[in-house]
Amino acid sequence: MSGGEVAGILVAVFWAILVSFLALALVRLAQTLKAATRLVAEVTDQAVPLLSEASATVREANSQLARVDSIASDVQEVTSNASALSSTVSTAFGGPLVKVAAFGYGVRRAIGRKGRAEDEPAPARSVVIGKTLPSARRGGRRNRGSKG
Repeated sequence: MSGGEVAGILVAVFWAILVSFLALALVRLAQTLKAATRLVAEVTDQAVPLLSEASATVREANSQLARVDSIASDVQEVTSNASALSSTVSTAFGGPLVKVAAFGYGVRRAIGRKGRAEDEPAPARSVVIGKTLPSARRGGRRNRGSKG
């Protein structure tokens, strides 16, 4: 055997080992592709019903939103009617009620004055010199709403 024949045999052996590794890699790649194909098929089988259910859910949500929209418009109409009724009642009865209250106040004042004799003077208010009177209370009847 010459050196060329030995080199040819070595190249053939290495070539056979390389082909064996490539064949093994191709077999494993084929198995991986088969598993990926099965996985995609299973996902497709499960995704189609899920998409149809999602579509049905969206249609149902749209119908419910249409109902809510009609309810909201009815509530808005009722609110505007209540506001109009409130302003009508306020306009119709507000003025006369103020007049009745003023009349009642005047009657009470007149009755209070009538209880005293005409020639009797109003009760005198006395001032004490040298005494400090307590300061007026803050937040009387008129200012109670403005207290924080």
